[in-house]
Amino acid sequence: MAPYGMYLTISGSLEEAKARVVAALKAQGFGILTEIDVQKTLKEKIGADFEPYLILGACNPHLAHQALTADRAIGLLLPCNVVLRSTGGAVEISILDPEVMFSVVEPQTQKALAALPGEAKSRLEAALAALKLR
Repeated sequence: MAPYGMYLTISGSLEEAKARVVAALKAQGFGILTEIDVQKTLKEKIGADFEPYLILGACNPHLAHQALTADRAIGLLLPCNVVLRSTGGAVEISILDPEVMFSVVEPQTQKALAALPGEAKSRLEAALAALKLR
């Protein structure tokens, strides 16, 4: 597992996992802005076979507004990617760690947004924890 992500594997199909992930994120104030079906895209564009793999672009509008107000360039780091990858009878869920992501921003922006990455991470961890309970 990459050190820049948070991970969880749950049983079920990709579609079932997607519905659960979207609901768990919504409970933490995140909406889904984008969805990329990597399997479908690779097949259509280059004829490559790939396992079921979705990339969801999750955004918490309040946190995004705070970050963009401090530094418009933070849009380059948004939205937060959530990956769902089918692994047989289970789905691996991985979410980019906001604290790691924010480590690349300018020091003055880091200072201005000192609490934001931790809050985002706590909310994302809570969404993952809710998925474990079901």
